Amino acid sequence: MSRRGVGVTLIAIAAFLYGVRYITAAVFGSGINTWNSDNFNAMLQYVGPNLNYAAAVALFAGVVYLIWGELSDRREWEE
Repeated sequence: MSRRGVGVTLIAIAAFLYGVRYITAAVFGSGINTWNSDNFNAMLQYVGPNLNYAAAVALFAGVVYLIWGELSDRREWEE
């Protein structure tokens, strides 16, 4: 797999992880009869920030791989 492919895959994983945090909070709160932003924020606190950290790391690595792939292709094109 090329560096561009790895970069795009890592960015897709980052988007998935970012969305999973909110879906998980919604599933945790599915038994609640009344919904408001305070309840949802409490569920987000229950899920924790680990998915955000993992998404940030995957996003950073994906962007680095995309830039690396672009720079290496540009160098090969110039030679």
